[in-house]
Amino acid sequence: MNLALIANHSQVTSTKAISMTLPTLTFNVDKIFPFASKEGAKKGFFKNINLSYNLDAKNSFQTTDTLFFKKQMFENANIGFQHSIPLSTNFKIKKYFNVNTSLNYNEVWYLHTIKRSTNFEDNTIVNTRVNGFDSFRTYSLSNGISTRVYGTFNFGENKKIKSIRHVVSPSLSHSYTPKFDQYREQYESSRAYDKLTNANTISTFTDYTRFDGGIYGAPQIGDSNNISVGLNNEFEAKVTDKDTTITEAKKIKLLRLNFSSGYNLKVKKWSAIAFTGGTAFFQEKMAVNFGGAIDPYEFTNTKNYKRNAFAISQAYLSTGYALASGGNKKDKKNKQGQRNGGREDDLFGTNTDFSDRRDSQFAESEEDKEEKPTELYNLTIPWDLNLAFTINYSNSDFGNKISSSSLMVSANSTLTPKWKVGVSTGYDFVGKGVASTQLRLERDLLSWRMDFNWVPFGQSSYWGFFIGIKAGVLSDIKWDKRSIQDRTLR
Repeated sequence: MNLALIANHSQVTSTKAISMTLPTLTFNVDKIFPFASKEGAKKGFFKNINLSYNLDAKNSFQTTDTLFFKKQMFENANIGFQHSIPLSTNFKIKKYFNVNTSLNYNEVWYLHTIKRSTNFEDNTIVNTRVNGFDSFRTYSLSNGISTRVYGTFNFGENKKIKSIRHVVSPSLSHSYTPKFDQYREQYESSRAYDKLTNANTISTFTDYTRFDGGIYGAPQIGDSNNISVGLNNEFEAKVTDKDTTITEAKKIKLLRLNFSSGYNLKVKKWSAIAFTGGTAFFQEKMAVNFGGAIDPYEFTNTKNYKRNAFAISQAYLSTGYALASGGNKKDKKNKQGQRNGGREDDLFGTNTDFSDRRDSQFAESEEDKEEKPTELYNLTIPWDLNLAFTINYSNSDFGNKISSSSLMVSANSTLTPKWKVGVSTGYDFVGKGVASTQLRLERDLLSWRMDFNWVPFGQSSYWGFFIGIKAGVLSDIKWDKRSIQDRTLR
């Protein structure tokens, strides 16, 4: 069993808005297998039946600094408890088919709900807070089956390409969530007068639940019943290694090609067929990825009508190539950018964390961080260059056009053991202009670090200068100056 208690506070000084949870409680119980022995493998439907328990509770406040810890703040507290009990099992059929099934039970407690109405004087929707304990319960079912099929074509041990293997992974799943009409309510959303009698009012009512706006959501008042299908393909080859001393064949990934779609049993319609794929060339220095969606209901000359015909609704292609003075240094990745949702490389500039500027804005490996400074500098100046090209096609609502296309370039160089420079830029072929450009400059001052970061133009143009101690315990000893990002639309 695991128990955690967390407090969180965030504040926007410009708007004086405060968001705080005090506290957030989580309690989890690990999986329990009631029909399996403590020792031995868990095989079969019954032995693999397992369940667990999860509790999540929050006391959330949305206020301003003038009302912080005052009566009004506590009166508008949003308090909720969510209990979930997932029950699942998995087993095999004829040794080749993997089957899994699950039942998820969810129960939510709130200490207040809402009563919705319409103020017809100014035509606005009013949510009146109703204090008091209330709760709702939901559940959902899901089932799935999958397998893997292998096929190998052998060319011969003496051939350059010894064999090609094709792995097919089909899958089929079904999910069902019933409607919970017991929580359905209605409010009068509009009024109109009957022109014939000029007296009677014609009203329109809209569905809602009294739990709308709660921390853990509201019950679903409409059912869902869906089937999902998938087909994954992987092509690999065994080739003779260029190194004649190596007798074992070398494995190379040739192509990855995946398809997925779904069928809505409620409305009896297929969803778009999504496809993704990728491959690599030149010892994996150049990556090519593609994807898109094939809509089974093509748009006609009326935007609100589709006919039964296949049409590519969207597609994309992206490719990238990496060069470096020391070869393809795949281990040098922008870990900070990955944490912030960015790319591994710095094609679009680094995602600088302004709350902690101790880390370098240049992607560094752990080996680089541990390298000792040398007295003499190598005549070869280290550098790396990343190129990427992307193109997107859109055919929704008669678009039938290239929606975006751009070429991005990023380059970094270590001019001396202590000085690093970098630039990221590109060109937008659709917008016919230079893409976001970033210039980077950094100086290693041993226990200190100094950097300058500048985006000279665009909606997010800014500059920033930082100098401070690297050590975390002394991170407050710094000088951090940056301009306010210019978000004025041009």
